[in-house]
Amino acid sequence: MKPLPPKVLAFADAQAGLVARRQLRVAGFTRKHVDAQLTARRWSARSSVVVSTFTGALTREQQAWLGVLHAGPPAIVGGYTALEHHGLRNWRRERITILVDDEEHLAPLDGIDWFRTRRPLEVWRTTGRDLPLARVEPAALLCAAHEPNWRTAQGLLAAVVQQRLTTPAALRTQMERMKPLRRAPRFRLLLTEFEGGAQSVAEVDVKRMCTDFGLPVPARQRRRQDSSGRWRYTDCEWTLPTGEVLVLEVDGAFHMEVEHWEGDIQRQRGLTTPGRIVVRATAREIRDEPFQLAADLRNLGLAALCA
Repeated sequence: MKPLPPKVLAFADAQAGLVARRQLRVAGFTRKHVDAQLTARRWSARSSVVVSTFTGALTREQQAWLGVLHAGPPAIVGGYTALEHHGLRNWRRERITILVDDEEHLAPLDGIDWFRTRRPLEVWRTTGRDLPLARVEPAALLCAAHEPNWRTAQGLLAAVVQQRLTTPAALRTQMERMKPLRRAPRFRLLLTEFEGGAQSVAEVDVKRMCTDFGLPVPARQRRRQDSSGRWRYTDCEWTLPTGEVLVLEVDGAFHMEVEHWEGDIQRQRGLTTPGRIVVRATAREIRDEPFQLAADLRNLGLAALCA
């Protein structure tokens, strides 16, 4: 059995154990040598043009490598997959997204979605990483532009900002470079909201509710010390004429998980003091029933601020 050339070993090491047949040919490893490795079950054929130098199930990273190697340059990992690799939490999608040139005609590959685009993929690629990966800004904007649900698209852009993967300014700059871009006018308005301090879609909805129902816009992300001495940040606050503080805490979808739910109950207890009223609302209420929440806030003291 012919030993693996150093160049093949280098490819495999840099690419999580996967190698394209074209790379093997460049390294002087013939089809006969590849077939011998496959027959001996040292390697495994992962697609018509990609093999792995191991057998067994692929990891998420290896699935991404399979996609970009199968498509070939200038393909890069994009969409939710790229954002997951950049560290985005709670937005994982099982299928791998690979951005490919619009002229590519690729057969389906299990677990992988080809997203065809005429965009300049080479300039979108993250530097300093082996895996060809789209940068946060183009990945997030293109994904949000083609996300069927507008609410999800807003949430995605809010999440990349809130989790400090990028900034509204960086998204705005990238958006100008991507003209034309679907939903660009709506994205501009959303980024303006984020630049004003709203780091989640729920906070944007609170501001919209206040404008629509004549309520004062709250202070947001105010640093407060709870009853145990820990410092926390409240979602929304109003200082009432009586000197009391009305606090609105917004629960997103993830708060339905038991550990988050119990943690939020403890947080509310800690923030509640004789001079601080803490109430909670879900993001769905603010979006779908803002009239009810606005009425409740008025009854809790905001009516005096509207006089």
